[in-house]
Amino acid sequence: MSLRIADLPVFNTEPTEATEGSGLGTLATERGNLPLRGLDINCHVTGLGVRTVVTQRFHNPHGEPIEATYIFPLPERAAVTDMTMTVAERTVTAELHERAKARQLYDTAISEGKRASIAEAERADVFTMRVGNLGAGEEAVVTLTLVGPLAFEDNEATLRLPLVVAPRYIPGQPTGAAPVGEGYAEDTDAVPDASRITPPVLLPGFPNPVRLSIEVTIDPAGLPLRQLRSSLHAVTVDETGEVTRVRIEPGERVNRDFILRFDYGESGDVAGSLLTAPDENEPTSGTFQLTAIPPSDLPRARPRDVVVLLDRSGSMGGWKMVAARRAAARIVDTLSSADRFAVRCFDTAMTSPEGLDPNGLSAGTDRNRFRAVEHLAGTETRGGTDILKPLSTAVDLLTAGEKGRDRVIILVTDGQVGNEDQILRELTGRLSGMRVHVVGIDKAVNAGFLHRLALVGRGRCELVESEDRLDEATAHIHRRIVAPVVTDLTVTGEGLDLEPETLAPHRIPDLFTGAPLIISGRYHGAGTTPRLKLTGTSQDGTPWTSELAARTDDTALTCPAWARAHLRDLEDRYASAPGSPDLGDLEKRIVDVSLRHRVLSRFTSFVAVDSRVVTEGGKPRTVVQPVEMPEGWDMPTPAAPSPYLGASVRMMAAPAAAPEAMAQGYGAAPPPPAQPGGAAPSFARPAAPRKAPNRGFGKSAGGPGQPLMDVDQIRQILHDEWRILDPEVHTMEFKAPEVVARERRAALSDLATRLGVVIDAMRDTGAFDGDTVTALRDLLPRMEACERPNPPTGDDLASLWQRTIELLRTLSETGGATPPSSTDPKPFWKR
Repeated sequence: MSLRIADLPVFNTEPTEATEGSGLGTLATERGNLPLRGLDINCHVTGLGVRTVVTQRFHNPHGEPIEATYIFPLPERAAVTDMTMTVAERTVTAELHERAKARQLYDTAISEGKRASIAEAERADVFTMRVGNLGAGEEAVVTLTLVGPLAFEDNEATLRLPLVVAPRYIPGQPTGAAPVGEGYAEDTDAVPDASRITPPVLLPGFPNPVRLSIEVTIDPAGLPLRQLRSSLHAVTVDETGEVTRVRIEPGERVNRDFILRFDYGESGDVAGSLLTAPDENEPTSGTFQLTAIPPSDLPRARPRDVVVLLDRSGSMGGWKMVAARRAAARIVDTLSSADRFAVRCFDTAMTSPEGLDPNGLSAGTDRNRFRAVEHLAGTETRGGTDILKPLSTAVDLLTAGEKGRDRVIILVTDGQVGNEDQILRELTGRLSGMRVHVVGIDKAVNAGFLHRLALVGRGRCELVESEDRLDEATAHIHRRIVAPVVTDLTVTGEGLDLEPETLAPHRIPDLFTGAPLIISGRYHGAGTTPRLKLTGTSQDGTPWTSELAARTDDTALTCPAWARAHLRDLEDRYASAPGSPDLGDLEKRIVDVSLRHRVLSRFTSFVAVDSRVVTEGGKPRTVVQPVEMPEGWDMPTPAAPSPYLGASVRMMAAPAAAPEAMAQGYGAAPPPPAQPGGAAPSFARPAAPRKAPNRGFGKSAGGPGQPLMDVDQIRQILHDEWRILDPEVHTMEFKAPEVVARERRAALSDLATRLGVVIDAMRDTGAFDGDTVTALRDLLPRMEACERPNPPTGDDLASLWQRTIELLRTLSETGGATPPSSTDPKPFWKR
């Protein structure tokens, strides 16, 4: 096979002189060398799946035992299925436990003088590794095994390996409690685990502290591999028969994602498929993975209402701002006079183009598009990444739009925020009838959050790591702005029984041109010739069907990949419904799926304990591994304790007292100008003297909590929901019965995503009739079934619709006093 390797853009990568005696892979500081010496990543790609082994090499150069702590990223779609720890030629295989139990096992082992390590998931793509009781001069090798699918769109597969956790904007008010992690940021009410996702950052100019190696072995498995492209790293390529090996050049820094793209030929070379992975002990049950290829015909164009949101926060400086402006401008240029649009540039404030409607949508005329592009061209970076407010504004603008138009939000950002769960929680349930497409721009992009946001918004996520990738990404987004090729998808089994509650994604997205759809789940009762049928509605209203016969998966990727996708759905549902009575059940389901299929989640942790006692016990000294500033980021000049680690390891020293208005490091509001003769304003995030980290279960101290909602707020919400469904307000008498049924199911399934919080708030107040609240609560499973295979139809749907309206109306007319409430703080991973 003759494989063409695309040219790599040239970057300025002149080496920095190492300090004398620093040694390969270490950084000499005032308090000794840093603990992470090496990072080795080995990937084996088979077709469109990949198995990855990540090896972290820790070393203790100090004269006493330490606990090495490292906050690091992993691919957000990958399932972490195994972990081992090797110290002093003793290898221990980690066990997966519920997170509180895993922490208890780890803390007990450390206190007893045993070596131990623990891996915890903070986000879909952010993890923490701790290796405790590492003796003086000892080396520990920790391996993590990952499996998952490659991203695949427009006949191109992408392997993205994130290598650094970038600084993130942390909104909200400090909790005042002990930090739950070792990061530089204070925990806030909006990001209660901020200190677990903000590792200290090395200042530029230090020698390369970590030896990095990456090797990718590629077996196309019959697919026509035409070309490989590495966009951010220089690579060498070896070919042996059908197998290709790609390695990065030595000396690379851990400061940007590794991205390798595979050109798998022309349209039609990748076909739809159905893989089944029978359970080992019960061959008639197992896991399936369906890959649906959309029809190639482009849909007819419909007028669109489009809101373009451009992130201009401080973290978007340099090439990212240039690329973001170009991306947003090109999207505006694709609009026609039949479209309407709005443009908002945001940080902690928002601006709109002069001459366009500041409170609504403007016609997509040549003159209006020119004004928008001119405004974008003059946008410069400043302030913090407050994504929630512009997204809410965009939803409000589109909610007021006309029917019969596609409603689209396009967000251009690096996604470097810490309040991901808060954003998704606020938006879930408000995006009915809209799509959110995301263009993520960075060499260390927050891919986990941006993919989750696009999934909630039933849109696409395009990641741009360099200006060379921009044209390709904007072309992909342009194709996604048009209406989907197939909507209202359902999947049914023939010769096997599907378990609907296990489908991932939970809400089946629509099919877009060039973007295959992967659906996975569990089944039982498989026969000899199992098949799956995917049905939906084409853009022209005609039925669409794709039927696939099953073949057995022999790669061992299907089951863990499904488990990770299902866990991500469950975790997102947990994050989007705080206070819901279902949270306890959701937590149990997350833990059960994680433990049963041995896949790491935010509610479970891998923990490895060596039985040998090597110290006298007690708490070892903690050394936090600082991370690189992502390549291409501008470095502010810190004037106070900050996220940037210069010549010392952060050892929980107490920074200066905080001023009344806190700056926020990267992505913060612009600091005030310096007074004449005074010190320069600080870009750091000062804090009051830090309390010792809460190393137990992350509970924060505090007084009584505030009520979630008062009675009047609840009554207004119930009234609004009732009026949305009330047939006297929204008549459907002139619509075909199947259209009415589809719209009612969509309305009920959307309502179900919002009701859990309201029901919980009603119970907390004690001011609503308990039997009526329970009756509404009992309808939730039937509402949720409206978006699943075999939804309610006919009389069943009609009765559900009418009963829901009756209960909402009754409860909206119920009043009472609001008693005080109080809630105990929960472990940080449950907030």
